[in-house]
Amino acid sequence: MDVTLFNTMTRSIEPLVPQNKQDVRMYHCGPTVYDFAHIGNLRAFIINDILRRALEYAGLDVKQVMNITDVDDKMIARAAEEGVSIHTLAREYTNFLLADFKALNILIPHKIPHATEHIGGMIVMIEKLLRDGFAYKASDGIYFEVAKAKNYGALAHLDLYAEIESRIEAVQDKKSPRDFALWKFETPEDGGVAYDASFGRGRPGWHIECSEMARDTLGETIDIHTGGVDLIFPHHTNEIAQSEAVNGKLFARMWVHTEFMMIDGQKMSKSLGNIITLKSIIERGFSPFAFRYFVLGAHYRSKQNFTWEALEGAENALRKLNDHIGEEIGRVDKDCQKRFAEFIANDLDTPRALALAWEVAKNKTISAADKTATLLDFDRVLGLGVSPRLEMTIPLEIRNLSTRREEARKNKDWAKSDKLRDEINSLGWDISDTDKGSKISKLIN
Repeated sequence: MDVTLFNTMTRSIEPLVPQNKQDVRMYHCGPTVYDFAHIGNLRAFIINDILRRALEYAGLDVKQVMNITDVDDKMIARAAEEGVSIHTLAREYTNFLLADFKALNILIPHKIPHATEHIGGMIVMIEKLLRDGFAYKASDGIYFEVAKAKNYGALAHLDLYAEIESRIEAVQDKKSPRDFALWKFETPEDGGVAYDASFGRGRPGWHIECSEMARDTLGETIDIHTGGVDLIFPHHTNEIAQSEAVNGKLFARMWVHTEFMMIDGQKMSKSLGNIITLKSIIERGFSPFAFRYFVLGAHYRSKQNFTWEALEGAENALRKLNDHIGEEIGRVDKDCQKRFAEFIANDLDTPRALALAWEVAKNKTISAADKTATLLDFDRVLGLGVSPRLEMTIPLEIRNLSTRREEARKNKDWAKSDKLRDEINSLGWDISDTDKGSKISKLIN
C-alpha cells in the first residue's frame, strides 16, 4: 500500500517514493540538550515514532536518525550557570530525553549523532562553501551568502525580507541581513568552547550541524526530513541552502512538519510559566501512555490544545480500551486491518485510526479473541502499550487495601475510600467499581 504524506515543500499530499525501493532514509531534528523536553517537543517525537511505525507497518525498511545538538549558545550559558562542562550537561539531559522516550514507548532511532562528534565534517563543508563562493568571512564568523543560493526560501513560502529583518541582528560587515552564520569565531563569553579550523578558531552555527549529521549518516539526499513547524524557517530553510550548495543535489525529497502544542489555548513559554514536561505529567498521577493517546487524538498537522481535563479523558479512554484486550489471542480481522492501514497510510490519520480501534472494541460480531488480535495489530503503529490480560497474582497488600476500601464505601466514608484508592494507585494498581463489585487491575505504565 502506498504511503502518502503532506510535503511542506509542495504544500500537497504526495505518495512517498523512496530512492531505493523499500529503503527509507529519515532524519529528525532532535533537541538542544540543555533542559528537559516539553510536551510540544514530545508531541513531535511521538509523531516521528508513529511515522516510522507506519512505514514499517507498510512493509518498508526504515533507517531513522535523530540528532542531538550539544554545542550552541544555550548549552554554553546553561553549563556556565550549573558550573559543569557542556559535555556533562549534554549527557545528563540526553539521558533524561531517552528516559522520556522509553516511558512514551517511542522507538529509539537507529542512530543518534551528536554535533560535537561531527565538528570535523562541518569544517570540511564550510571550507568547500568558501572555496565555491557560497560563503565569506566576516569579523565575527563565516557566513553563508543567501543571494548565491538557488530557490532560497522555497520551503518556507514567506516574505523573506520582512521575516529575516525581524529575527536577525545586523552585523556590520555582513553582505546582507539574510546571510546566516556557518561558524562563530571564539569570544571570551564562550568559556573555552571552541574548535580549531583553517578559517579561524570557533564553533559551528546551528544549521550546519544538521546538514553534516544528515549527510554523514544518511547520504547527500534523504527521503524524509521532519521537525516542528517552528523549524521550517530559518533552520530547515538554511539546511537546504547549504546542503545543496555543498553537494549539488536535492537535500530532502519530502518534508514533514508537526504543528504546535498549545496550553489552555496559549503557546508555551517560560514567561507565562506554562512549560509542561513529562515529569510534571507523571507527578500529577498520569500515565505517559495517556499523553501518547492524547497526542494521537489530533492530526499532526493541526494545532493541539493541552488541558489537564483532556489528559484525564485520554487516560480513562485508554484504560477502557485496554479492558477490551482479553487473554486469548485469535486472528486479526482482515477488513478492519485493511481500513486501519488505509487511515495510517493517508498522511498518518491517527484520529480515524483510534476511532477504528474503538469500533473494533465495541463490535459485537467480532469474537473477543479476534478483537484482541486486531487491537494488538493496530498497536504495532499506535504504540499505546495495550497487552493481553493474563492471569495476575494480586499482592496481598493490594487485596487488603481493596477490602478496607469496600468497607469504607459501605459506610459511605467517601474520603477514606478515595484515600485508599490513591494508595492503591501509588503502588501501581487500579481499582474500578462495577455492577459486579470492585475490579483490580495493573496500571498501564
